[in-house]
Amino acid sequence: MSKHWRPHGSFIPNQSGIRLQQFKHKQIRRSRVDAEVTGKVRLSGEERSHTTDVVVIGSGIGGLSCAALLAKYGMHVTVCESHSIPGGAAHAWQRNGYHFESGPSLYSGMDARGKDANPLAHIFQAIDEPLDLIKYDTWNVIVPEGEFVTKVGNDNFVEVLKKIGGKDSGKAVAEWQALQEHMKPLARAASMIPPAAIRFDPGVLVSALRRYFGDVISSGPSALQLTGPFSKVIQGQITDPFIKNWLDLLCFLLSGLPANGTIAAEVAFMFNEWYKPNSCLDFPVGGSQAMADALVRGVTKRPGGRILLNSHVEEILMEEGKASGVRLRGGGVVKANKAVISNASVWDTFKLVPSELVPSEVRA
Repeated sequence: MSKHWRPHGSFIPNQSGIRLQQFKHKQIRRSRVDAEVTGKVRLSGEERSHTTDVVVIGSGIGGLSCAALLAKYGMHVTVCESHSIPGGAAHAWQRNGYHFESGPSLYSGMDARGKDANPLAHIFQAIDEPLDLIKYDTWNVIVPEGEFVTKVGNDNFVEVLKKIGGKDSGKAVAEWQALQEHMKPLARAASMIPPAAIRFDPGVLVSALRRYFGDVISSGPSALQLTGPFSKVIQGQITDPFIKNWLDLLCFLLSGLPANGTIAAEVAFMFNEWYKPNSCLDFPVGGSQAMADALVRGVTKRPGGRILLNSHVEEILMEEGKASGVRLRGGGVVKANKAVISNASVWDTFKLVPSELVPSEVRA
């Protein structure tokens, strides 16, 4: 079990005779996207200049979610996207009748409410954009070590480890079973706090601890691990290369990043969902692109909601030490009365502001 592998495409749901072709969807043509997000005339250059309340840089799922919620609560919002299609990593494409996902594609709790709901479910409910979901609990997996069918839960994957590892599978099985026990208190803690309230930065003190302090205390010390990367949770627990790759793959399918970039709360939420009676996963018809399209509608159906495609942000404009708008490549300035929010990485964001305003530890 020493091969290293990376995810390509997505798992293929395989339940009750569902054929992959059923997941086919009509891709949104570029002309339709342009019409939806910028009006019937495709804007370019200085035509894009205007003033709004909030500018969001990047139309990934995070940026679109932020923009859609702001628009719902009355803000005029403009999203600036470099690409010709909104969605960031949440892209899908078809080839020879098959549907492929380029980013996160493992979802659960998408039609639930309250603390049991996926944080994205909260957003779609808030902006009144329900998704058409397919339920499944079994899927096919193809990796360098072989091809196998797995399903929600633990016991099935033990058999997979035995099949993949052969005579040397005993250690891998023991590590996997120990991980299940290690994850149980984290899964319980994740069920006590809405996943949307958990975050990487000190803002968790406001979003989670202040509002859900009693729940955090009742969850014990396990709750403290939820705000860190999942790689810290499995550090010292997992040494088997195949299981490490498997967990990295699950993290990628959840967040688009490996274990060291995926917040532990997200994985703990998944583990909690998997062990409920009759648990299953959700696949939105149209894939992750359908989710991006729903979020786009959540922005553009509100007054002052706009998404500018092919509009790369070249510079974040600053006035008196505060972000006041953005300058677009090829001409055009979008002024922001209230805020500029970046869905780009922290490193790419700092490249957009004057170097003298970048913290010295980042410049180094």
